[in-house]
Amino acid sequence: MEKEFERNTVVLQEDGGIGAVQIADDVVAVIASLAVVEVEGVYLAGNMTNDLMGKVGKRGVRGVKVDVLEGNVTVDMVVNIEFGRNIPAVCQKAQGKVKAAIENMTGLTCSDVNIRIAGVNTKKDK
Repeated sequence: MEKEFERNTVVLQEDGGIGAVQIADDVVAVIASLAVVEVEGVYLAGNMTNDLMGKVGKRGVRGVKVDVLEGNVTVDMVVNIEFGRNIPAVCQKAQGKVKAAIENMTGLTCSDVNIRIAGVNTKKDK
């Protein structure tokens, strides 16, 4: 049973008498961020390590916006691509990785993973 419990939180499971399982939108954003940077040649816009680790536990992750409505997730993210990479192929791989991670870890359906390329990194920009 999925329903909106409070703003920016969705109830994944409610068992009579045992309790409820809730997940915040920010947690889904962290899952998406960690999944996208696993793809070779993709970097979150800005310094990934400082931005991501500095935002864990705070409101949102820079460069990632997540909307969860009625068990359906839409992700918008801003990334940099390494110079020389095939942008459509890398983005398609990144979209699949993010979708799979969200669906496997949360049980929610991920309908859209929208990626905006903000820049191109050279090897020394890593």
